[in-house]
Amino acid sequence: MSLKYSLSALVPALFALPALAQDPQPLTYAMFEAAVPHVDLETCPGSLPQQDSFCRASVKHSEIHVFAFSEDGDSPMIGFASFPADQLGLLLK
Repeated sequence: MSLKYSLSALVPALFALPALAQDPQPLTYAMFEAAVPHVDLETCPGSLPQQDSFCRASVKHSEIHVFAFSEDGDSPMIGFASFPADQLGLLLK
């Protein structure tokens, strides 16, 4: 089998790959809980959805990352915000 023949067979296959890709799936709380070390927040920060939602926080380097999830269905992520770690006191109020 020649290299020219191999490449001519490969190129159409590469163009077909995007057609096989699935649509992106939302990040659900179940996936997040299994993959991300976090703490539960009693309330969500004011910049994130407040109604029918709950928030979890994760710390990485000098930032606190807060994830908001819907209470509906599979609890998809509906918001995200990052805060400097020195603002921890403001988040806990």
